[in-house]
Amino acid sequence: MKRFLSYVPLCLLMLAGSYSLHAQSALDIHIGASGANAKSTGQSLDVLGDGNFRNTPSLDGVFMNIGGGIMLSPRFGFGAEVSFKPQQSDYAGLGYRPVFYDFNGIMHPIASAKKVRPELEAGVGAANMRFYYSQKDCNVFEGCPGTNVLVQSSNHFQFHAGAGVSFFLTPHVYIRPKFDIHWIHNFTDYFGTNWVPQYGVSVGYRFGSD
Repeated sequence: MKRFLSYVPLCLLMLAGSYSLHAQSALDIHIGASGANAKSTGQSLDVLGDGNFRNTPSLDGVFMNIGGGIMLSPRFGFGAEVSFKPQQSDYAGLGYRPVFYDFNGIMHPIASAKKVRPELEAGVGAANMRFYYSQKDCNVFEGCPGTNVLVQSSNHFQFHAGAGVSFFLTPHVYIRPKFDIHWIHNFTDYFGTNWVPQYGVSVGYRFGSD
């Protein structure tokens, strides 16, 4: 998780650097929450090798989103976003945490809109799946402290598209409901589909004016 969160300030720094090079550009930074869904494979697996078969889950729960974008003109720009589950969920006896990150082109269909601004985006990125095994090491001195061991981490290429509407509460502060769709290569290794819809809302701040 720390590895992927480290990309967030790097992406925002790159956006800020691009913003400083274009006096007429506008920089957006946002944070929010969302939900993502993918059906289960319907399988039962003995991933722990203890003879107990456990059902594979569907993908659901709350994700946190952090990202930003820079508009190089009133209509066109680019941006990046990271979306992750703050806590691990159960996957047939293992803990797992998915992370989506993407880099997108951005278009404002109605460039002159000020208070209510639609936004479309499309791009590429990856989905990272990390699996953990929780175990307890007991001794007379420390009791039974738990350890969380990373057992697998894999990246899967993805295509991403999204559509949202920014409602500006002030000239700089906005709320943006948004719908995203991810097509993730070989996501069927873990869930019953390669398509992952995501829907949420973010609060953002715009620097500059386009």
